[in-house]
Amino acid sequence: MPRAVSRSPPSHSRRRSPSPRYGSRRSRRDRSRSSRRKSRSPSPRWERSQSPTPRRRKSPPSPRRQRRRRSRSSTCSIVNNSCSPSHVSKQNNLVEKQKEKEEIKRRQKEAELKLLEEELARRVEEGIRKNVEERLNSEDVKNEIKGRVEEGIKKLFDEVDAQLQKEKEAALREARQKAEQERREREELDRMLEENRRKVEEAQRKEALEQQQKELERFMELERIQKQREEALRRKKIEEEEDRANQMKLLGKNKR
Repeated sequence: MPRAVSRSPPSHSRRRSPSPRYGSRRSRRDRSRSSRRKSRSPSPRWERSQSPTPRRRKSPPSPRRQRRRRSRSSTCSIVNNSCSPSHVSKQNNLVEKQKEKEEIKRRQKEAELKLLEEELARRVEEGIRKNVEERLNSEDVKNEIKGRVEEGIKKLFDEVDAQLQKEKEAALREARQKAEQERREREELDRMLEENRRKVEEAQRKEALEQQQKELERFMELERIQKQREEALRRKKIEEEEDRANQMKLLGKNKR
């Protein structure tokens, strides 16, 4: 005979106060369940047990329904806890303490890293110094340093000689350029002097020609004047002779 299954809702050891969001929905569900239980006619247990068809055992709630109930209860608890000021202040204090701890750990880690870096740098510097001292005190290094010093001195002298040679060549080149420049300037000056002398001679020759031309013109003018005077005297003499001849003729006629 199958075992009778009670239809009464499962009892919870501790019930939380429902949130305002889900309170109305749960109260409506409870009222509907109670109304269904009241509407059913109560049947004795022996009648249910003697029924020809055995009743099936109520299946356990599905995982989806369990998750839904769990999420509802957790949501209600989270909402109630998060809304309380004490819970908010506790959370803030926990967050602040956690931040302080993390900051302290970070500073400690930075200090340790800094100490490690300083120690490492000191050891590296000490090792380098010891290595340098050991190498400097060895004969090979001394000979190498001596050879490099001699090579450096020789190289320095070579560079000085090369620099002096370059400066000497530059001075000679500059002197040649200066001499060439002076020669060009002297030639230019001579050319200018020659040009000026030629211009002066040309001007003097031109002036002499002009003077000669003026003298010639003046001489010709004097000669023309002299000729005019001579011509005038000759004409006057001829006129006087003609007058004398006429007078002689007149005197001869008068004597007759």
